[in-house]
Amino acid sequence: MAKQLLIYETAVPVSATRHAGVSLEGSDSYAFSAAINAVPLMAVEFPRATAEYAVVFAADGEELMPVVILGIRNEQNLYLAPDGHWKADYIPAFIRRYPFVFASTADGKSLTLCIDESHPGVNREGRGNALFGDDGKPTPYVDKVLEFLKDYQAQFERTRVFGRRLMDLGLLEPMQATVSTPKGEKLSLGGFMVVGRDKLRALSGETLQQLVKSDELELLYLHLASLRNFNTVKDRLVGTLADEQPATDAS
Repeated sequence: MAKQLLIYETAVPVSATRHAGVSLEGSDSYAFSAAINAVPLMAVEFPRATAEYAVVFAADGEELMPVVILGIRNEQNLYLAPDGHWKADYIPAFIRRYPFVFASTADGKSLTLCIDESHPGVNREGRGNALFGDDGKPTPYVDKVLEFLKDYQAQFERTRVFGRRLMDLGLLEPMQATVSTPKGEKLSLGGFMVVGRDKLRALSGETLQQLVKSDELELLYLHLASLRNFNTVKDRLVGTLADEQPATDAS
């Protein structure tokens, strides 16, 4: 089945009818994210995320969202260890909310809590946290999940506004990153955008003042500073390629 929202395979609405007796066992494995090389990032996450990731922007129709770069090659997450652990101190909220997600109605006026039933922790043996009590009502665990996702959704809307402002100001320009492997192979990463420093300097004093008051100017400089982390991604890729070399190549 084609994955929904990058990492979700079988996300279905959480209901007492379908999920009575269902529990979710926690895990420190993030193996579900192995086949992604970028994920959305909320604006509120910039201060933590930009210390470890390269943060760029991606267009989705008329929307623009920040994303963290996890890899150069398609379907390769370089922040994922072979044993499924995450190789960074900060884990983006997009990853942390899994296996839960909100699904919106066509008119966008209501949200439904969903769970990816393909998550290996989903069980009917009572392992982990139950989704519903004997009374058929959501457990406190589900209440906490809802609180987290409601906050995530609120931050998502704020981030959409931030993206629209960047588009309106015309601050973005295409980004192209190229990495040369030890064997001389060149790998390119494109399709993303970054803020142009010259375009940022050319903004009027009034516009800059507005960006300062909204804390968005800080986000822009955090984004620009984060681009140095492409070196980390490159180093991780080169290390992975070295691990992939057969033993005979060492002669």
